[in-house]
Order: sequence, then structure tokens, then C-alpha cells
Amino acid sequence: MAEDAGTLLIRIRAAMPGLRPSERRIAEAFAAAPAAANLSIADLAARCATSTTSVVRFYRRMGYAHYKDFTIDLTRALAREELATSGLAEAPGDIDRNDSLAGIVSKVATNETLSIADTARSLDLDALARAVELVGAARRIDTFGVGASALVGLDLQQKLSRIGRTAINWHDAHSAWTSAVTLDGTCVAVAVSHSGTTVDTTEFLAIARKSGAATVAITNFLDSPLARAADVTLTTAARETAFRSGALGSRIAQLMVVDCLFTGVAQASYDASMAALRDTYAVVHTRVVKRG
Repeated sequence: MAEDAGTLLIRIRAAMPGLRPSERRIAEAFAAAPAAANLSIADLAARCATSTTSVVRFYRRMGYAHYKDFTIDLTRALAREELATSGLAEAPGDIDRNDSLAGIVSKVATNETLSIADTARSLDLDALARAVELVGAARRIDTFGVGASALVGLDLQQKLSRIGRTAINWHDAHSAWTSAVTLDGTCVAVAVSHSGTTVDTTEFLAIARKSGAATVAITNFLDSPLARAADVTLTTAARETAFRSGALGSRIAQLMVVDCLFTGVAQASYDASMAALRDTYAVVHTRVVKRG
């Protein structure tokens, strides 16, 4: 039986990209329709246009030896999620053509709230501790991402710079690669990609690793090329939808992980970090006030 029923739905969503089409239909059925947890193996197979063998393969992939144990934990996870969303104005879901602005605001807020909550629940604290240790000890930290993930890499670089860490964010792949090849065992490369399949980002981490640097990935999928190129992987649990894919759900979860990583690094050298934060705030605030 899986260790934590509370993360079962999170793990089902995260596993979807790597599943066979028949198994993906089963995962989508559970994620979209809570009542599917009440179906027998045969009924579920019929609903998903697949075989009972595929159903068995799916729940075993999720870490369960018996279907009954799987459905019990799934029911608990669904009940927990329903309780967590009961106080929100709108059920999570994609934007519809007929949604009002109020409905759009509500759906965006709901999905982002759940992305943060799910990420907090599923984040591997041992992996986070290792990443904090590596970044805290690094002579230099290089960050890289593409698209929305590039903003997250920039956010980490700016935060680390404010506490006196030598951090560089790269905006294009060729610059990132040429930098990665110069890194060594005293450096850390941090790559950000929601899917974990962005070729440029994976290549950046692979080059850095080959050069001897420690590598950290921030991604939604543990079983992805980016995660396989990393020494440490910090996973998000973003609730992406087709309308807002890559724009909001993944970024808010990634930023939360970055905040946890940065705060861990800053806390490890608390006095020096607090002094640096005060100084960097003061130097900007003083000049802005003078100009105002």
C-alpha cells in the first residue's frame, strides 16, 4: 500500500504524462470524476475502453497490491480534497467561454491555491534539505529555464544575490550551455521546467553535471528527462489546465519551491543573511525616497 493516501491524487496527476494511453484514460477518469472510485475493476475498464489488466497495472504502478486498498485511499484523498475546496467560491477547472470575470478570478484563485497546497504536501523534505545544503555551499549558482520557467530561475537568482550569493541567471540556451561547461565541483546548476521535457533545459543540466557541478531540477514530474539529469529533484504539484498551461499553475508552484529553497539557504547563515537583506533593502529604499 502507498505510504501517504493524502498524496495519491497528486501522484496520479503527476504520473499521467508517462502512462500508456490505456492507463492514462484510467488516471483521467479518477482525476475528473470522484465517483469512479466506486466502480468495480470491470466497470472501470469498460468506462475507460480498456482491459481489466490495464486497471490492475495502473493501481500497482501507484504502489498498491490490491484494488480495494487503492480505492479506499482514493476515496480518502477525494474527501480530503473536497474538504479543502469547500470554502472556495468556485470548483477548480479550466476557463470556459461563458465564464464571467468573477468566475475567471475564482477559478484562477482556486487552482493556484490548490497548486500551492498540493506542492507543500508532496514536496520531498529530504530532497529540499539536500538542495539547501548544495546551494548554501556553492561558490556559484547558475539558473536556467525557458518561457514561464525562465521567470522562476530569475526569481531565484535575484533572491540569492540579495544575501550575497554569486548567482547568475541565463536567458538563452546557448549562453546557458557555454556557462554550464565552465562549472566545476564548487558550483550548482538549477534548472526549472514544469514538464521536465524541455530539451534546452535538460541539456543545460546534463552539461553542468558532466562538468562536475551539482545539479538541481525543479519540475512537476519525477519521471522526466530533467529529473534524470539532476542530482536532486524538487517536485511541484501544479494543477495545469489546457487554457492556462505553463502560465499560472506551474509558475506559482515553482515560485513556492524557490521560496522554500531560498529561505532554507538564508536561514542556514541567518545573521549574515538578515544583515544582507537589511542592507540591500536600505540601499534601494534610500535612493527611491530621494528621487521621489
